[in-house]
Amino acid sequence: MGALSKSRLGTRAQPEQSRAAILKAAVTEFAREGVAGARTDAIARSAGVNKALLYYYFKDKEGLYQAVLDEVFSGVRIAIQGALEQNLPPRERLTAYVRAHFDYIASKPLFPRIVQAEFLRSYRSPAEIQRLAKRYFRPIFAQLSALLEEGIRLREFRPVNVTHFTPLMVSVIVSYFITGAPVITIVTGTDPYAPELIADRRAAVVDFITAALFVPGTSGSEPQQAGVAPGPHTMTSTKKGERK
Repeated sequence: MGALSKSRLGTRAQPEQSRAAILKAAVTEFAREGVAGARTDAIARSAGVNKALLYYYFKDKEGLYQAVLDEVFSGVRIAIQGALEQNLPPRERLTAYVRAHFDYIASKPLFPRIVQAEFLRSYRSPAEIQRLAKRYFRPIFAQLSALLEEGIRLREFRPVNVTHFTPLMVSVIVSYFITGAPVITIVTGTDPYAPELIADRRAAVVDFITAALFVPGTSGSEPQQAGVAPGPHTMTSTKKGERK
């Protein structure tokens, strides 16, 4: 039965499953070998499909790499938007965002390698990074900037430079999975993805970002009523809380 399923996966009879298997194998290959070093025959073999089927779905290696980038960034975008679109005060929404972004990257440890490699590659091939910027980076940046500006306006956040603070915040979230985890392995010999270490890092990231951003003495913990946008009434309530 297992052999039969494997055989069917290598044909066009199961397009969604075959495509997903190819993408999963491609993420691993591109993360380990980069675009130049990745081999489509290794990807096809790992996915359990024939090489012709890989080209049927993705045309060529560059097309497959583009699909992998979309897989990486669309997942991040969905996780982030789910947190940012909650009907919560700015402080709670910001904390929910940090946790959601961290949790998603923690569940996909190979993704940061691909992202880092693409940024390095963008100096030679800027067209792809521009496509990603238009589709993913700019919408996410706009949402995060709007949240920061809202919190600043309501005096829950310090008046930070949004253009600089947004990428700094993202860097704090993802840096563990790019540089921190390998260093921990080399220096301590422990597993950086052990649940207790991931939990400790998550708590440290939330604490670091909120300590840098939140105005002391403002709770921002009372959820707004559905459909009520932030306004002067919120600012008045915050000021009263500060006088107590």
